[in-house]
Order: sequence, then C-alpha cells, then structure tokens
Amino acid sequence: MSERSGTSSALGWALTIAFNIVLPVLTYGRLTDAGWSEFSALLASGVWPVLDTAITLAWRRKADEFAVITLVFLVITAVVTVVGPHSTRLLLVKDSAVTGLFGVVCLASLLAPRPLMFYFGRKFGTDGTKEGAERFDGLWQYAGFRHVIRTMTVVWGVGYVLEALFRVSLSYRLSTATMVTVNSVLSYAVTGALIAWTVLYGRRAAARGKEQERLAAEAAAVAAAQGGAGEAAGAPGAPSA
Repeated sequence: MSERSGTSSALGWALTIAFNIVLPVLTYGRLTDAGWSEFSALLASGVWPVLDTAITLAWRRKADEFAVITLVFLVITAVVTVVGPHSTRLLLVKDSAVTGLFGVVCLASLLAPRPLMFYFGRKFGTDGTKEGAERFDGLWQYAGFRHVIRTMTVVWGVGYVLEALFRVSLSYRLSTATMVTVNSVLSYAVTGALIAWTVLYGRRAAARGKEQERLAAEAAAVAAAQGGAGEAAGAPGAPSA
C-alpha cells in the first residue's frame, strides 16, 4: 500500500468515526442540554451519518452498489421517522430494525443463485478491474468456494439479526442518552468483528484451497509418472519379468 493510499484510508476511517459516532453523541448531548426534546435531538443527531454518506459519494465521485444500499436504508429510515409515531423509543428501535433487515436480506439471499456475500467479496476481494471480477466470478464453479461464501453469508446474517434484537432489548432498558452512544458504538463494533472474522476465515479457506491444489498436483504428477512407467514396460523390446 502506498503512503498516499494509506493516508487516504486513515482519513476515511477518521471521518467515518467522527460522523457516525462522535458527532451524533455530541449533538444529542448539546441539544438536550439546550432544551430540545429527546426525540428532536435524536432525529437531529441522525443528520451526521447522512452527511457522511454524501461526503463519501462526493469523494469517490461515483455511486457504487454499497453507497446505493446505504442511501436506500437512509430513505427508509427517513420515511419511517416522518410517518411513524413520534416516540423516542420507537426511533431507537427503528435504527436497530435497519441492521436487522440487512441481516434478514443476507439470510434470504441464500435462496438466490448467488448469496449477497458473493457480491461483497467481488467488490472488496478484487482489484476492481473487469478481469479481476471475471476471475472472481469463475471461482463460483468450485464447491469449496461456494461453501465459503455461503458460510460467510450465514454468519453475517445471523450476526446482524442478533445485534438488532440485542439493541432493541437495550432500547427499553437503558436511557435514551446511553442508547445514543450504544447504538453508534455497537453497530460499528459488530461490523468490525464480522469483518475481522471474514478476513481470518477467508485467509484460512484460501490456505486450505492452495494446499488442496498442491496435493492434487502432486497426485497428478505421481499418476503421470506411473502411467509413463507402465507404457515403457509394455513397449516392444522391453525386458519382461
């Protein structure tokens, strides 16, 4: 990784943490101290993640499938907020429902020809070129690769569903001020844990795949050598036992 790309990645993470964790918590605290209602302050603090998405789109100068998914979730959130009951608890539950919905989508995609994690893998596991995507698509023919992708999809789906259920439970047990922090931190903690597991699992699966390829190549070489010896033994003029 070049120094420039490393700096860009660090800046991206800093903006993500600032706009999705630090600023929402600070905004909620300042507004409630200024006399705003919990609902209004919570709604206003949700503007920062929207701004983060807008900055990301402007920075990359293109809208990929993941930015589109994020925007769709934000639109759903806005619609539910406007037309739904103006309840602080329900607003917190709604935030949890969005991640839970993503988990359900992951699990439902197992019924599709290729589950959702296949497309995430193609997005983040290739160099972004057409050739790289085609190579990744070609891996689907292998049973081991299909098993790895489906396992990742199950883990992400179950992980986000459990995270959503846990956050909904906390929403009715903790204060709104505490849940503003918990919502921001927990969602990123779960996502970080899932990413770390995915990287580790993917590397182990790749290592197993390479080992299987090596063993298969050795077996093929032994079979070829034995076949060559057999042909030599049966050739005219070869010494008989």
